[in-house]
Amino acid sequence: MSKGIQQHEWMIRTSSKTIPAVMWVPFGGDRPYPLAMVCHGGSGHKTSDLVLDVVNALVEPFKIAVLAIDGPLHGARRTDFKEGLAVRDEFKDLWSRGGDIDAMVEDWRAALDDVCSRPEINSARVAWYGISMGTAYGVPLLAADTRIGAAVLGMWGICRKPSERLEKDAENIHIPVLFQTKSEDQSFTAAGQSALFNLLSSSQKRIVNYPGGHSDPKGDQLKEAMEFLRLHLAHQLV
Repeated sequence: MSKGIQQHEWMIRTSSKTIPAVMWVPFGGDRPYPLAMVCHGGSGHKTSDLVLDVVNALVEPFKIAVLAIDGPLHGARRTDFKEGLAVRDEFKDLWSRGGDIDAMVEDWRAALDDVCSRPEINSARVAWYGISMGTAYGVPLLAADTRIGAAVLGMWGICRKPSERLEKDAENIHIPVLFQTKSEDQSFTAAGQSALFNLLSSSQKRIVNYPGGHSDPKGDQLKEAMEFLRLHLAHQLV
């Protein structure tokens, strides 16, 4: 981690639970900083490579803060720390039973409440980055919280059941969206992903297909996502 980035890890306490959170902010620059909320994938945790790629791309170069929390069954929510395929399979089972969607929306909103109360964060400039599991929970969150002004989604589709909640919530999303897919995705069909994209009500939405399988965004895919976030965070009203 660069010396130009400060990491703060803590537990957000609500009336019913604690939420493992981490935030990265730049040293220097003009406070308050725009904020990118980042959801890790279904086999990761709040400081996994997917999240750190965003941190390295946005925090020091563009003075954008990054917030992440652990998903259900992930990271510090576990008594036995695991990552990888075993956690992914547990998450798949959880999603098949409903995914605890409302609980995760509440957790993300509580995390956003917490950091937006801090003087270093500009609550009028907030964006979302959620690929795969980050779309599964991001779509309901974006439908529920109008503080988030733009989003990168993708690599998830209504081919993964149950999908009724996502179909309903997608219709209530009106912010700019970049939706990324992979040509050889072994987890989600192209038709299922396109169907979810088509349900988004945003007048500013774009779907882009990249080569490769269901893996963390790298190269041009990551670069495009970071540029999208940077531009939209720069142009949101303050």
